[in-house]
Amino acid sequence: MTEQSALITADLVDLDLPSTDRRAAVGALAERLQKAGRVTDLAQFLADIEAREQQMPTGLEGGIGIPHCRSAAVTVPSLAFGRSTEGVDFGAEDGPARLVFMIAAPEGGDTDHMTVLAALARRLVRKAFKDELLGATDAGHVADYIRKEVGA
Repeated sequence: MTEQSALITADLVDLDLPSTDRRAAVGALAERLQKAGRVTDLAQFLADIEAREQQMPTGLEGGIGIPHCRSAAVTVPSLAFGRSTEGVDFGAEDGPARLVFMIAAPEGGDTDHMTVLAALARRLVRKAFKDELLGATDAGHVADYIRKEVGA
């Protein structure tokens, strides 16, 4: 698997998301996708993420946010990960998200992103998975760990 075809790579991991504001945190992860050549039009991608968020908030119980969308601005299926010390409000009833997984899927692509969502959801109920991500200090390790866990 090449670096470009990997679902997540070290440059798509932010272990210190810069803001507690949802749009700012999403923007920081989206910029990583753009810098990696996985998003061609940042404004379009952010609009698509926001449109999806308006349909239904993407916060899950246990401090998890999973902003995601299909977008014409996405070149390859990608996953960006961010960790927030303060937490980011993604609309979960139990409070802000400390772990944020941004899933970017090409418009008209297959259902790979749904497979990733399902695999993530299965892992996120495991305390050990969340603890590993909360305690990690190396972006490369996080990318490898997530790839191994979600089978991507």
